[in-house]
Amino acid sequence: MESTGSLEGSESVLVVGGGIAGITAALEVAEAGAQVYLVEKDPHLGGRVAQLSRYFPKLCPPACGLEINFQRLRDNQNIRLFTTSEVEDLRGGPGHYQVRIRRHPRYVNDRCTACGACAEVCPVERPNPFDYGMSTTKTIHLGHEMAYPMRYSIDDSTCLFDECGKCVQACPYQAIDLHMEATTLELEVGAVIIATGWRPYDANAITNLAFQHHADVITNVMFERMLAENGPTAGRVLRPSDGASVRSAAFVQCAGSRDRLHLAYCSGICCLASLKEASLLLERNPEAQAHVFYIDLRTPGTYQTFATKVLDHPQVRAVKGKVADILTDPASGQLVVVADDMVGGEMERTPVDLVVLATGMVPNPGPGGPLGAKARGAFGFCDESISGEGLFAAGCARAPVDVATSTLDATAAAMRALGVVRGARVGA
Repeated sequence: MESTGSLEGSESVLVVGGGIAGITAALEVAEAGAQVYLVEKDPHLGGRVAQLSRYFPKLCPPACGLEINFQRLRDNQNIRLFTTSEVEDLRGGPGHYQVRIRRHPRYVNDRCTACGACAEVCPVERPNPFDYGMSTTKTIHLGHEMAYPMRYSIDDSTCLFDECGKCVQACPYQAIDLHMEATTLELEVGAVIIATGWRPYDANAITNLAFQHHADVITNVMFERMLAENGPTAGRVLRPSDGASVRSAAFVQCAGSRDRLHLAYCSGICCLASLKEASLLLERNPEAQAHVFYIDLRTPGTYQTFATKVLDHPQVRAVKGKVADILTDPASGQLVVVADDMVGGEMERTPVDLVVLATGMVPNPGPGGPLGAKARGAFGFCDESISGEGLFAAGCARAPVDVATSTLDATAAAMRALGVVRGARVGA
């Protein structure tokens, strides 16, 4: 349920971020009977999880978890949702936080039925951020087939507005308003949960790994979209340069991570994600070969069994060594991964069709205002010490974690937030 207007209430919780952590936290608080204001900067909820092919622990497609949660959101009157919105300012203290929210225009109102008539006549194509630019959509678009809320939105950076106006004429429900303006909302809440999520490290900054020079060098998140059935290749693993089927792929671990020139920390989940992606490559093409180049393989806890199974596959080759360069064979045009094999003791050259860079996780900016800035600690993640002050972090806003840990984090943050707004000392 999306809302407007001026709102307040000390027995209420603000959740910033509409990914899996934010959705989970909002539902846990709301189902305990408190009011929740859920703020998301994008037009639709779901965050990075919605863009995955499959996720642990059950290797389910994202629709499995998100569909259930979206239904819970629809059914809960305690949640007020603000999409295309950002927290501009956050002040105050536990029980009495003052929040200012900036609501950017969507240019589509709640009369929209997602019929798609508008997109059919739109003349402007734009790179699709949901597919990390590997496909295009019209400038008036639906995020994906499971988008929540199920309503189109307009990218104002590419729309021609009154110069075109074809979508307005095509809409049978008068749902498009090209003159919609930004609005500001003031509200008071008792506690705040920061679940602003993450973004992939910019692979363009890693100059020796050829991302900016070769179409067949992609990132792990791009490969996830390629593996997804609703992705740019409908789940087929194809070389971006020519559309040929990928027969061999190199998975380069720590691409920019554990490196003082880029990210000094380990994101913790990249090794496991790459092994998952290698197994999905072999599922799509049983004749393919996967080469995994790593410094250390970090697959803790119960996931070690999965890692061992993948590494034992005869078509998965693990090389302990730092990738020094990615070149192009002038004769064949094929990529060549140059790596220092620490076990074999020599530099090796491996020709492959595709290179997948396991770039690390960078925290998204948090809410504005002095309290939002205060919450940021090492490497930009939310500092654990903010707990107990009425501000709580969940998921990848707190640290690089997997989906299952994000949901556990979110539940813990929800319980602590409820303790603050109801006067208890939960989690102290």
